[in-house]
Amino acid sequence: MTELTANVVRTVTGEEIAAYRDVVRTGLAPATGASPLHAFVVASPVIDESVNLIGASTADGSPVGRVHLSQEITVHRPLLAYEPVTVALEVVGARKLGKGVQVGMRTKLLAEDGCELAELVTGAMLVGAVTPETFGELPPYPGKGSTAEPQTVTRSIARDTVTRYAHASGDLNPIHLDDVAAKEAGFADGVICHGMSVLGVVVEEVVDRYANGDVEAIRGTGARFSSAVLPGTPLDIVLQQDEKFVRFSVKSPSGVALKSGWVELA
Repeated sequence: MTELTANVVRTVTGEEIAAYRDVVRTGLAPATGASPLHAFVVASPVIDESVNLIGASTADGSPVGRVHLSQEITVHRPLLAYEPVTVALEVVGARKLGKGVQVGMRTKLLAEDGCELAELVTGAMLVGAVTPETFGELPPYPGKGSTAEPQTVTRSIARDTVTRYAHASGDLNPIHLDDVAAKEAGFADGVICHGMSVLGVVVEEVVDRYANGDVEAIRGTGARFSSAVLPGTPLDIVLQQDEKFVRFSVKSPSGVALKSGWVELA
């Protein structure tokens, strides 16, 4: 198995940018400008297709499950409406483990002039996969703890917000929309929130609390996804500021949802 690359040109409309920012700010005052997480929205179809192309398969031929393990996003400048963006992705490594194959991907978003808009590092587990064989290197995750005084804010994501997020992000996986499908996938209580929607809630809290409401002051964010979040459940967001970084974790009644989280400020 060799490293896999893909280059796809994509654009987003102003309406798409606004709709996504609106849904991740549910419960907060309206705001303008692209969310730092919109880089992932643009890249995710390419990430999805690339994972499908690396030759992953199960021993019995059943479908390969996929779990989003971690996401890092470095933002050089916000996305603009209607600008062509090249999504340049490389699958940099895969490692065979007991539960499947873990993969690491590095993606760059490039403007028409070649300027780098954002870089993403994505970790995923292909559950049940027995191929491909191990190759390359998985990128290390740089999340660190903090000794700063913590601040805790409690939020929740309503069921209708989950549906709105699905359509705004383009992630229409049935586990986020249909209770039966979610239960068949192993989530006994039905529909679960998107992991990136939980990260979106945290980033918007940081924008308002530590960046004076200026989304362009966010230089990057990242977190590890630890456990599923049910709609309507309280989320305790623990925030700790260390100079230009706000470290965070998110806890729900069922356990830690996001860990080793960080947001970098300008």
